[in-house]
Amino acid sequence: MNQWAVEIVDLVKTFGDFVAVDHVSIDVSKGEIFGFLGPNGAGKSTTIRMLCGLLTPTSGRASVSGFDVATEPEDIRRNIGYMSQKFSLYDDLTVEENIDFFSGIYGVARERRAERKDYVLRMANLSERRRALTRTLAGGWKQRLALGCAILHDPPVLFLDEPTSGVDPIARGDFWNLIRDLSSTGHTIFVSTHYMDEAEYCHRLALMYRGKVIALGTPAELKGRETGHTLMQLESTAPLETMRALDGLAGVRDVAVFGGGLHVTVDDADATALRMRQALTAKGIEVRRLERIEPSMEDVFVAMIEAEERKAA
Repeated sequence: MNQWAVEIVDLVKTFGDFVAVDHVSIDVSKGEIFGFLGPNGAGKSTTIRMLCGLLTPTSGRASVSGFDVATEPEDIRRNIGYMSQKFSLYDDLTVEENIDFFSGIYGVARERRAERKDYVLRMANLSERRRALTRTLAGGWKQRLALGCAILHDPPVLFLDEPTSGVDPIARGDFWNLIRDLSSTGHTIFVSTHYMDEAEYCHRLALMYRGKVIALGTPAELKGRETGHTLMQLESTAPLETMRALDGLAGVRDVAVFGGGLHVTVDDADATALRMRQALTAKGIEVRRLERIEPSMEDVFVAMIEAEERKAA
């Protein structure tokens, strides 16, 4: 029995001379939450559309639930759920009417529709809002309804294309709780996002940049790749002047703005920290905080993209 819910081998998609997806290979296990990270234009959505049978690959091959994306797109569409950041909902229908409509679209058997509707209303916590017009719902509630409509036919694989874009942080957290619940019942979740904090919720991740997968692994594995250097949090009275003062300082590899402070990548924490303090004191800049920290996924991703750009240059 095949253990993979999604198999991608050397997948390529070109539009004229532009290579949108460049020889991507990934396997996703059944029940896995697999994260697809990268900036806008990295090729995430194009890859997902090929996996959903909406775009034909230029070359390479891929299968979802055992169906080939190039030759069996109709079978794939019957066996997946798909949700994008645009939420395919009808604003002039009520919550309940949207669910009824998508039950028909997805071919849910008539005898199962009442049961599936009840499940979606409970899962999305929308029972009290079942008769509300969809356009009156806040973004987080619309998001829950869109997810509910995408799983009405109980698909084994769910593709979520930047589903939390434009939704407030609390609603994003609630949404990820729903995703974890679905994964725990055996559903495979393939989700793309450009929010780096959401990477921590995934079992494994692929980092995409300019059509290529530049890193693949668990969040812990990807963070572990940065162990060659030390990351330090630096807060000072003058962040911009601090960046200028540290530019080219021995032992400092990179300085990036992060929140109200700076993240500084160094070779030798103790020796470089002393040099940094001396350089900043000489410029009349007060150091309020300087300490080692664990890299976040955002730190890891920025470092990997910068490494790719150095290679390209």
